[in-house]
Amino acid sequence: MFTGIVEEVGTLAAREDQGDSAVLRIRARTVLTDVSLGDSIAVNGVCLTVTGVQHGADGTGVWTTDVMAETLRRSSLGAVVDGAPVNLERAVSPQTRLGGHLMQGHVDGVGRIVSRTPAEHWEVVRIGLPAGLGRYVVEKGSIAVDGVSLTVSAVSPLADPEPWFEVSLIPTTLRETTLGARATGEPVNLEVDVIAKYVERLLEARA
Repeated sequence: MFTGIVEEVGTLAAREDQGDSAVLRIRARTVLTDVSLGDSIAVNGVCLTVTGVQHGADGTGVWTTDVMAETLRRSSLGAVVDGAPVNLERAVSPQTRLGGHLMQGHVDGVGRIVSRTPAEHWEVVRIGLPAGLGRYVVEKGSIAVDGVSLTVSAVSPLADPEPWFEVSLIPTTLRETTLGARATGEPVNLEVDVIAKYVERLLEARA
C-alpha cells in the first residue's frame, strides 16, 4: 500500500526490453536508504518489486525491477524512455502518517493532460479520463495521478462524451513531482479510489 506522497523524483537509468516484458533500472537516493530485495516501490504510481540494488559511493544508487506485459500495456511505463524522471514512493509502514490516501499501486487507466491553467500560487490541471472511469471520480474525492495523491476540484458530468477532472497543484507538488513538467497531451497513470470499486461490485452482487 502507498499514500501518494512522493518521496523523490528518480531517473530511469536504463530500460531493457525482453519481448513481452522489460527490466527497468532506476537511479534514486531516498528510497534506497533502507531498501531490501522484494520490497515494493511505486514508480509513477505503479507498484513494482525491487529485484536488485547497486549502491553508489555518493549516496545514490540504481535499483532494478521487472515489468510484465500487463503493466506495460495498462500504464504509461510502456512508453517510458531512458533519462525520464519518475515519481518514487516506498510502501507504507505501520508507523507511516497517512498524508494522502490509501493506494494500491494498481493503475486503472492512462489519462492525458488536457490543459494547464496557471494561477498566482498554484496551477489548475485538467486531465482526460479513459472510458469507464468517470463514475469513480467525484468532486472533493481522492485520485492518484502518476502516483501523486490529489483532491479532485472539478469533474465533468457523467454523460459527457469526453470525461475529465481537474486538480489544483500547489507549489510543492509542482516543484517536487513530475507533474510540474507534464505537458498538454502527455499520458499520466490514474488510480481511482478502490473503495468506490468495491461498493459498485457489492451493489452489483446485491442486485
